[in-house]
Amino acid sequence: MATKTKRSQFRTFMDVSSDDTPVYELMGDGITTGTINYNPEVETVTYIHEDSATSSVDRYAPTMPIEAQYKKGDAVLDYLEAKRKARVVGTAAETTIVNVWMYEDAIDGEYPAEQQRVSISFDTFGGDGGTPNALNCTLNYIGDAVLGTFDPVTKTFTAAEESE
Repeated sequence: MATKTKRSQFRTFMDVSSDDTPVYELMGDGITTGTINYNPEVETVTYIHEDSATSSVDRYAPTMPIEAQYKKGDAVLDYLEAKRKARVVGTAAETTIVNVWMYEDAIDGEYPAEQQRVSISFDTFGGDGGTPNALNCTLNYIGDAVLGTFDPVTKTFTAAEESE
């Protein structure tokens, strides 16, 4: 029998460290939306002997727009707020996230996951009177993901061994 999965079973952790040793924190508190947009780039061609087109996926340009209510004291939101205030660009706007598929079976406490380098672009901040400040940004995926596993207790990512 098929089982529905909930958004809470797909978790994203962000590296909020300022050095080369990752410190992954759960993206959650204050964040109301985080959906991966795969943005496929599709080539469509109609050959001269056919009436219908042929389409193929050439590549993806994934992004994850984040909508959040800024909550001071949350490690991820404070990290993003500091980056927003500094209006970071280039490599200063980059970090790593790990998407964890917690609806899959864990092996020794580790779940299937993908580690992804991202650049953060800030979209909006503020909002209407009487409402919490909105902190909205987009995580722009850089290159290919690294497949592996993630332990949500120790917050460590282990890359899968490459098959030959």
